[in-house]
Amino acid sequence: MLSASRCEGDLYAIPKFSLDKGDVEDFMDELQGFHEQFRDCFMRSEPREHFWLYMAGQFSPLERKSIEPIALQVEDGNVRAMQRFVSDVVWDEKLMLRKYHTLVDEDLGDPEGILIFDESGFAKKGDDSVGVARQYCGSIGKVDNCQVGVFAAYASRHGYAFLDNRLYVPQKWFEDGHLFRRKKCKMPLDLAFKTKPRLAAEMYRELRAGGIIPFKYVVADSIYGANPDFIGAIEEQVGTIYFVSMKSDTLCWLQRPSTEQTTVRGRGGARVKRVVPESEKKPVDFATLASRINSFFWYRRKVSEGTKGPIEYEFTKRRITLCKEGLPDKTVWLVVKRTLGANREYSYYISNAPLSTRLKIFVWLSGVRWAIEQCFEEAKSELGMDHYEVRKYPGWNHHMLTCMLAHFFLWHLNIKLGKKSTIHYAVAA
Repeated sequence: MLSASRCEGDLYAIPKFSLDKGDVEDFMDELQGFHEQFRDCFMRSEPREHFWLYMAGQFSPLERKSIEPIALQVEDGNVRAMQRFVSDVVWDEKLMLRKYHTLVDEDLGDPEGILIFDESGFAKKGDDSVGVARQYCGSIGKVDNCQVGVFAAYASRHGYAFLDNRLYVPQKWFEDGHLFRRKKCKMPLDLAFKTKPRLAAEMYRELRAGGIIPFKYVVADSIYGANPDFIGAIEEQVGTIYFVSMKSDTLCWLQRPSTEQTTVRGRGGARVKRVVPESEKKPVDFATLASRINSFFWYRRKVSEGTKGPIEYEFTKRRITLCKEGLPDKTVWLVVKRTLGANREYSYYISNAPLSTRLKIFVWLSGVRWAIEQCFEEAKSELGMDHYEVRKYPGWNHHMLTCMLAHFFLWHLNIKLGKKSTIHYAVAA
């Protein structure tokens, strides 16, 4: 299992999941009470019953938790009926999310909460599943046939949980050659191609507009950090602090350069263009800048406890001005983390945190992404998140929504019972 972040100078420690099978006496009664919260999200009693059976199946000891094994496991189970429920029956997903977010807020809500955005891949055979394509699959660490989902998670001093998700549908799926597959997979007619950062930005704006989940920080990987749509969405709200990874070849200035106007002549005639004068220093990439920082300015900090002892890195921070299309852009914090020893490896982050922000805050933020990785690990290993065999767009969304709810239900029990953090991650069944 992944180790939890335990940084020096933490604002707070994010607890680990510690519920064991023997901790809950009336597990099914508890699950029934949780299930009742979503009764009005289905129009008829039959889908309500299937919703109950499907989620109960996710907590069962089944080795594979796809529709057929679950339907055959439960009393009077019907495989075809459950397949229709997951892939074809209408769910009031917006209402379910609102109710779910309210429950998350009650158990985990914190004004200093953290939104975390990341993606996860699901290996698939064949070409019929919605959005499937040869693309990078993080779960197996290579390019392969898979589906990819973009997820939003929440972490606070009380725990962590999923908040939302979007299926990433590659651009080729919107070409004329995929028209038959789009119809067969019941993709919405108004669905358009969106990049992963745009999907994340969309979820961020909906979470912000919903006003249910309190948060102060946003953390994400470089695919999102380098994207102006995603960063722009966060910057719309004053006071929200982002801490995002960036690539080593990102260009910047240590001192913001001046600019001047010059006249450029071309086929379209003369036009005025703003440029950085030749007298100003050229921008440098993050890797070059980091290599020039004297050892005096690097601080060793512990970020977690591993099986072989504390895991430590060295950190430093600098105010820099990003370079965008050759011109100075926003001024932000650059935070650099490097490994110890001879063969150093560097990681780079930027943040819009205030000028007064101390290094210890950045050290803490550099370690909090483990929470969404834990969400993936727990949901896949215990709840069958990657066992699904649905091919349609509604089916993928329904399965992921149920996995999010099931994962949070276990956290609710963990909090309700006042469980302390341990290294054990087994779930109730």
